[in-house]
Amino acid sequence: MNEIGVHYDNQADRRDSYIAQNDYYYRLLFEHYRALIPQGKNVLEIGCGTGSLLAALQPKHGTGIDLSAKMVEKAQKKHPHLHFLCGDISALSTTDEFDYIILAGTLGESKDIQALLENLHQFCNPKTRIVIEYFNPLWQYILKLAEKVGRKQPQPWQNWLATRDIRSLLSLTNFECVSSTASVLIPFSIPLISWIFNKYLARLPIISQWALSRFVVARTLEQRDHNYSVSIVIPCRNEKGNIENAIHRIPHFASDQEIIFVEGHSHDGTYQEIQRVMSENPDMSLTLLRQPGTGKGDAVRAGFSAARNDVLMILDADLTVAPEDLPRFYNALVSQKGELINGTRLIYPMQNNAMQFFNMLANKLFSIVFSWLLDQAVTDTLCGTKVLMRLDYLRIADNRAYFGKLDPFGDFDLLFGAARLNLKIMDLPIRYRQRLYGSTNIRRWHHGWMLIRMVTIAANKLKFR
Repeated sequence: MNEIGVHYDNQADRRDSYIAQNDYYYRLLFEHYRALIPQGKNVLEIGCGTGSLLAALQPKHGTGIDLSAKMVEKAQKKHPHLHFLCGDISALSTTDEFDYIILAGTLGESKDIQALLENLHQFCNPKTRIVIEYFNPLWQYILKLAEKVGRKQPQPWQNWLATRDIRSLLSLTNFECVSSTASVLIPFSIPLISWIFNKYLARLPIISQWALSRFVVARTLEQRDHNYSVSIVIPCRNEKGNIENAIHRIPHFASDQEIIFVEGHSHDGTYQEIQRVMSENPDMSLTLLRQPGTGKGDAVRAGFSAARNDVLMILDADLTVAPEDLPRFYNALVSQKGELINGTRLIYPMQNNAMQFFNMLANKLFSIVFSWLLDQAVTDTLCGTKVLMRLDYLRIADNRAYFGKLDPFGDFDLLFGAARLNLKIMDLPIRYRQRLYGSTNIRRWHHGWMLIRMVTIAANKLKFR
């Protein structure tokens, strides 16, 4: 038996008492895990101990593996509805693929982290997420003291890893970091003070760097088949002069490509113009819907519900994002650069009058706030062009009730939903152009207040949950 197995066999009888002794800390820890991992998923935990975390997640199918035979024996008795194995991950024989794989402190005790991570690929599909929890190196001496006074379970050794170290190891083993978060500034209960520090301050920039427990969510970089069908949804309201241009400027870049116009009760004959263009292009796969409600978000949801293809795209009918750029979005998605490809208008210089100064300033400020809220870099939240796989959109739609149907733009429905599901968001720079027909449907101050409301929702649901 290896050294770690022997060590934890000797600790097995006291494992649950350590958890009970530090009940406040473990409650916070498990809450953080539950925010990252929804109920009812297939979950594998490596280094499962007595199974407390795996059971708390209420998986559809839960599998735990540990080097300690005594830990596994206790886990199976406590949680007979879950499956526990004793041994090394390289010896795990199963054809199962898991939605989530948990490494709760496991990297800190591994003698070969690279080999451990490489062995995970056999249990992954493109949607599997690896959840890595590790101690902040800044707490090294406090944790050693806690061991000496009996407040913390002794460990045989500890690899003190920073987030940058884990990112490098993930890159070496063909994984990619999706997001990193922190939890627990005060690991014991002080009335009111602990609540303020752990619920709010631990999530703030700079202060979060001092948190005890850190989490990285990663995904595999296995390549997909590059031959996907595409549905392009074009919301349009009072865009009559742009319809024919949109049709003829969209390149053909997929084997099966459909265009869905969602018309928003226009006053300038946009609906009739779409009908005319459709009749003149019978060889193209064109669909016309009249949206049931109001606002771009409603139009996008209606278009996506009607879409039949693998990849879903949004193209604004004002053509301020060039239709010729759509193949770039497609290529970024199918080559696994990201799972939600988000256009950004704030990299390249814009055409004159394409965006007013205060709009530009607000967009830059909101990009900073939303990047912090989503734990991913998002430089432009309101660029109209966003692209994702239909299967991912359906998962976002299934979780929509978590945030509520409060997004009038459609952008935050996708961004919030992607962050909630730990999907990789990737910015793709585009050149933002001045519209040639019509006027913007954006009402600067009204929609600005709506953006502030979106910030509040994201803060409550994603950060300060």
